[in-house]
Amino acid sequence: MPDMLVKLYELPPLAPVLEEMKQKGIVIRTALGPEMKAVCGWAKEHFSEYWESEVEVAFARLPVSCIIATTEPTDTERSKLLGFACYDSTLRGFFGPTGVAEETRGQGVGKALLIACMHAMRDVGYGYAIIGGAGPVDFYAKQLGAIVIDDSVPGVYRGMLPTYTLQT
Repeated sequence: MPDMLVKLYELPPLAPVLEEMKQKGIVIRTALGPEMKAVCGWAKEHFSEYWESEVEVAFARLPVSCIIATTEPTDTERSKLLGFACYDSTLRGFFGPTGVAEETRGQGVGKALLIACMHAMRDVGYGYAIIGGAGPVDFYAKQLGAIVIDDSVPGVYRGMLPTYTLQT
C-alpha cells in the first residue's frame, strides 16, 4: 500500500462533519490520558499489536494525538468506543493508524475521524500530512484530495520487526 500526501491548507470544513456525527449520537473528540488502556486494548483486540503500539505513542504526545469516536453518554450508560485515528505515531507528520468498529462502518465515522485528525495536524503547525500505507487510496483521494507518493512501498515500514507476544 502506498503512502499518500495531503495538503492541510485545503481541508474540508470540520464543523459540518462533527454536526452530522452529533445527529447520529456520535462524539468525535481528542482522547483523554485516562482512556489510554481502553483505546490501546481495543486497537489490539480489533486490529493488531502494531496498532496498539502506535496508539500508545499517540497517548505519549502532548497534546495527545489520538482522536476517538464514541457514543454519546447517557445518564445511565457510559460512552462506547466506536473508532480511533492517530497522528505523529509512526513518524512525525504521519497520519494513522485509524480503525472503526465493524458494526459502525459505512456511517461516516471513519471520514469524521480522518477530517478531525487532519484539522488537528494543521492546528499544531503541519502544512502537509502523510498517510502511511494508505489502504483505501480512493477514499483518501475523494475525502482530502490526497495523492499517492511514488515509490513509497514499503517505505518507512521496510524491515519492521514482527510483533512479539510473551508466551506463558
